[in-house]
Order: sequence, then structure tokens, then C-alpha cells
Amino acid sequence: MHPAKNKVIKMQIEKTMRNLQKNNIDTYYVDKCQDVKGKVAQLLNEGDTVAVGGSETLKQTGVIDLLRSGKYNFLDRYAPHLDAEGIRKVFIGSFSADVYLSSSNAVTMKGELYNVDGNSNRIAAICFGPKTVIMVVGCNKIVPDIKAAETYVKSFSAPSNAVRLNSNTYCAAAGHCQGIYDDYITSGCSSEQRICSNYLISAHQSVPGRIKVILVGEELGF
Repeated sequence: MHPAKNKVIKMQIEKTMRNLQKNNIDTYYVDKCQDVKGKVAQLLNEGDTVAVGGSETLKQTGVIDLLRSGKYNFLDRYAPHLDAEGIRKVFIGSFSADVYLSSSNAVTMKGELYNVDGNSNRIAAICFGPKTVIMVVGCNKIVPDIKAAETYVKSFSAPSNAVRLNSNTYCAAAGHCQGIYDDYITSGCSSEQRICSNYLISAHQSVPGRIKVILVGEELGF
């Protein structure tokens, strides 16, 4: 990365971290993808019951492998033996987990977390249930404000995830959300396989430190 671009990213990360802290969200920074697993391990206790939301970031950073190490009671949604009902039971069990790990679709420099889901088990757990929520977020997901977060998700996150999930949606075929040019935040297609059903903006938190964000100085996820 060019030093000038790296400096700008670092300034944006610093501003984002300051404003997340103001919103009672604990923040941490690691420079490289390979550093994430160690930072997550520092925030976990051996024997913790841990669950995860669907996240390419957690796979990229080796966090899923860490959770499968045997040190934790991992509610593994990716376990190959699980059928649809088994996965649903994992989702329900996640609400009583000690720690819930996921990424965030976007983080604003104003200190907000922006997330959009289809099944919505992830945003439900972010809101309530698990004692602690740890979010791992690449620097590519830092945006100026909620409007920019909306645009980022409709331009990149939603189409990429729809393609990954083989969803029959407008964005998977066109490369951007049908509602990207509308002013209304929930505008989009009417596909039965739409993955953008519920929207969550996390601002000032009533429980200080329950949500923790690890910002990474590299691009991760969608």
C-alpha cells in the first residue's frame, strides 16, 4: 500500500475508534489479518460458550479455526452434520452464548455500526442475548456516515453475498442493488431470496463494552 494511502486509512481508523468509544463500544486495532486471531484469543476465556454470525471475515482471519481448537464450547453453525433444523437450534442457542463473533457490514467514522440481514439471527444477537459481541472489521468497511454505509452495502456487500449464496436476486445478476439510486434505505428487489430484510444501526450503547470492535488495517470480507 502506498504510504500516503496508508496514512489516510490510519487517520480514518483513529477517528472511527474515538467515536466508537464515545458510543460505549470498546475498540482495538491490529495492523494485519494474521494478527486478528491473537487479539480475539486475548478477549476470550477458555471454556467460553462462543457462537458466530455468517462471516467471510472470520474465515479469512482464522478465527473459525481458533474456535474449533477445543478451548471453547463452540456452537458451530458450519458443522457438516447439521441440517436446517440443527442450524436453527444453533442460532437459538447463540442468544445465551458468552461471546458472539461476527463482522459488521459497515462502520461509520461517526461511531455507528450498520448491518443488514436476511435471516436476521446475526443482527438479533448483536442487539441482545450474548454477554459480549466481538466484531472484526476490515478497513474497507469504514465509511463517513450512515448514507455512505447504505451505499456501500448496496454496491458491494449485498451483491457479493448474494453471489456467494447463489441467491436469485437482482443484485446477484446486476452487481448492485435495485434500490441503489433511491433515497429510501430499504429500497430493493422483491425476490423471495432477498438477503436484505432487516436493518440495524447500532449507536450509543446502554451497556458499556458489551460490543467490542477489532478494526484491521487491511481489507477483509465484503
